[in-house]
Amino acid sequence: MTAFAPTYRDRDRRRGTYNAYVPGSLSEASLTLSATTQLLAAQAEARVNHLNASPDVAAAGQFLLRSEAITSSRIEGITPTAHNVVLAELGRHERVKGVTPEAHDTVRHIMLLKGATTRLARTPLVTMADLLELHDGLMPTSPDHHGLRLTQSWRGGTSRNPLDARFVSPPPELVPELTEDLLSYLNGAVHAPLIQAALVHAQFETLQPFVVDNSRVGRMLIQMVLARRGLLTGAALPMSLVMETMRYRYVEELYPTYEPGQAEETGTEDLGAGHEKWIILFLTLVILACDEAKRIAAEIADIRADWEERLQHWSEQNNDNRALREGSAASRILPDLPGTPMLTIGTAAKTYGVTRTAAARGLETLVTAGILTTEKVGSRLRAYTAPSVVKAITWVDSRLERKLAAARLPAPARLGPETYHGVDRASRMPQRQRKSTTTS
Repeated sequence: MTAFAPTYRDRDRRRGTYNAYVPGSLSEASLTLSATTQLLAAQAEARVNHLNASPDVAAAGQFLLRSEAITSSRIEGITPTAHNVVLAELGRHERVKGVTPEAHDTVRHIMLLKGATTRLARTPLVTMADLLELHDGLMPTSPDHHGLRLTQSWRGGTSRNPLDARFVSPPPELVPELTEDLLSYLNGAVHAPLIQAALVHAQFETLQPFVVDNSRVGRMLIQMVLARRGLLTGAALPMSLVMETMRYRYVEELYPTYEPGQAEETGTEDLGAGHEKWIILFLTLVILACDEAKRIAAEIADIRADWEERLQHWSEQNNDNRALREGSAASRILPDLPGTPMLTIGTAAKTYGVTRTAAARGLETLVTAGILTTEKVGSRLRAYTAPSVVKAITWVDSRLERKLAAARLPAPARLGPETYHGVDRASRMPQRQRKSTTTS
C-alpha cells in the first residue's frame, strides 16, 4: 500500500499531514481465503442460484429492481413516496403533473440499474465510458459533477480538511489508472462471482472515483457483476436494505480493506490478507439479501393470487366463468403490473401493440375486477394504477425503517459524520508541498 502524505493548511491556519490510502492492483493481485470462507462463499452462491431459479422471483424481477434502486436512493436521503415514483415512471412516456425532483432522481436510478443488469451485463467489456454514463446519468443536470474527480476526498472528520478523517481516498491524479484497473478486474472472471462482486464493490468504495454519488454506483456494480456472471438475471438482490441495516459493521470492515500481503517481495499482494473480513461480511449480507428477496417475491405472489380471486369473482358476477381470453389486452397487462403499476390507454396500447380501443377495454376490465383504480395525472390524462403494487413498494420501503429502528440505528440522511468530503487540492494544496512516502 502506498500512502501520500501531503502538508495541508486550511482556512483556520492549521497545518499538518495526512495519509491518502492507495490500494494495490485488483487485476494483478492473488487471493488466498480460508477454507471456512470458501465454504461460506459456496453456500451463498447456492442460495443465489436457488433464488434465480425461483418462478416467484422471476415474476417479481422488475419489482425487485425497482425496490433496490428506491432503497439505495433512500440511503442517500432521497425519499419520494411510492406513488410519486410510479407516477415519475409513467412520466417518462406521458406528460404528467405532480412529480417531485426526488421521484425523477429515483426513476433515473431505476433505469440505470436496469441498464447495468441488462445492457452492461451483455457487453463484452465494461469501459470507462460505460462507468461514467452510469454515474453521470444519476445527475444529468449537474455537469460540474460529471467525470472522475479532480479533488481529494475523505470520510469522516470535517469538510474543511482531511487531517482528522478516518479514511482518505487516493489522490485524484491516481484515480484514472486505479479505475481502469478496477474495470479490467470487473471484466474478467478470475474469482467466483460473489467474491468478484465483493472485491469490485470494496475497491470502488475505496477509490471514490467521483465527487458525489459514489455509493449508489458502487451498489449498482454489485448487481452488474451478478448479472454479468449469470448468477442472478432479470432481478436484483436487495443488498441496499441489508447493507444499511448493518451499516456500522459495513464501514468497519470496508475501510480500509487492503493491506500488504505475504507476496510483497515479488511485487504482488494477497487480497485475502486485507479483504477476508470484508468478504465474510459481504457473503453474510448476500445470504440475508436472499432471505429478503424471498419475502418480497412471496408478497408479490400473494398479490397475484388476490388478483386471480378478484378476476374469478368478477367473472362469476358477470355470468362468465371463462378466464380472460388468452392474448387479450387485459391478460397481457395483468402479469406485468408489478413492474408497471401505472399505465394510460396510450402507454398500454404502445407497450402491448394493441389498438387504443382494445387497451381501454382491457384496462377497464381490470378496474371492474377491482385490480386497478383510476386517477387524473395530467391535463385530460387519466392513469390506471395497481394500488396493491404501490402499497407493496411502500411495504418494502418501510422494512428499512423498521429494521433500522429494531437495530436502534438512525434513519438515513444525506449529510452525517460518515459523509465523504472533498476539496480542490490544486487550489488549496500547492504541488510543491506534497511528498510521498511508503508505509507498510
